[in-house]
Amino acid sequence: MYGGIDVKAVSYSAMLDYCDGPLLFEARDVIGGHYLAMAMETTEGKDGYVVVGVAPERLRQFRAGLVDLRLLVMEAGEQQWFLTEAADLSEPLTLIPQQSSLAQSEFLPDEGYLLHDTPTDAFVLQQAQARNNLMLELIVEPPEAAANHRIRVETFVGLLDQVQKMVKHAYKAALRELPPRHRPRVPLAEAALLDVVVPADAGSFRVVLEASGPPDLLGGSEVARALHRVDTLFEHPADPDSTLAIAKQNRGHLAGAYLNLLKFLARRQTGMRYSWADPSFTQPKSRAVSQAEAGRLAEVLEDVSNLGTEEVTLVGEFVKVNRNTGAWGLLTGDSMVSGKLQDDGPSLNGLTVGGRYEFSCVEELETVHGTGKEIRNLYLRDFKPT
Repeated sequence: MYGGIDVKAVSYSAMLDYCDGPLLFEARDVIGGHYLAMAMETTEGKDGYVVVGVAPERLRQFRAGLVDLRLLVMEAGEQQWFLTEAADLSEPLTLIPQQSSLAQSEFLPDEGYLLHDTPTDAFVLQQAQARNNLMLELIVEPPEAAANHRIRVETFVGLLDQVQKMVKHAYKAALRELPPRHRPRVPLAEAALLDVVVPADAGSFRVVLEASGPPDLLGGSEVARALHRVDTLFEHPADPDSTLAIAKQNRGHLAGAYLNLLKFLARRQTGMRYSWADPSFTQPKSRAVSQAEAGRLAEVLEDVSNLGTEEVTLVGEFVKVNRNTGAWGLLTGDSMVSGKLQDDGPSLNGLTVGGRYEFSCVEELETVHGTGKEIRNLYLRDFKPT
């Protein structure tokens, strides 16, 4: 009892938003009920919170950016809501039930507050500084995370695969803009690799990745080149037109990898938040896309023809052709490059084996089902003797 009123207690379980103190967090009661606590202003200088009980699935939808805080709190507070004060979240919170209408109170947040719009906490920056390396944090909210913080194995593996591919292609795209003499000497196959170092953390499903390679002498990481480019693709998730323009600027394998990630998120019914930092940062860089935004963007980008293909020019000695299959080979320097003809491609009749030619090709990447491996397919579009 508290002043003649029946009360209950809950315990802190996960931080959702923090800025100079807890702003929004999850809590549980002794039988596993889910609650949401929202900071409020108090006249006595204490940390006060409005608390409502929330259904696990509705809480997941909020974490995924599908519903804003105002609507969630109004819905949850229709039957009952509480006030509490806390000096230390490690101690149980005593909830004082309120008799007035929460919808008519001064405690409702403004419309449009979406959790996926807020940066993740400083955890990734702390990790970057502690480990002296670039760190990348991913947070997703698949349906299975509603009642317990868990994720399907195929979703987890698929997410890591899609993110790693996007980072790899972003790195290659960033290098193409550097003069050859300024390109790093790190092997291309290793420069953009990431390792899982923190499998998960209570609060959403969170995984933290670390750049595989150590930082350079100035404390920077090659992976940063890729993540700066990735950030541009997630700059305007709520604006399909702006995102489409950015994707077209990154036309090629990077845009294709971005589209594949969006389709994966929509298929798995989850949004994604990410945050990254290197040891020199004072604040992490954060981006997010909600489940609904991922679906809309995927639909828009899928309508763009050849968004994920890249143009490749080869110069070398024509060494083989199979007129039945349309396969061809070109010796460029010390390596053999093989490709194919498509039905609408040019005829190879009249080409001389041993002659030198310039082949203009389109490169497409095909993912091998079950392995995630990418196979490079070159299709000849035009040629001329050199």
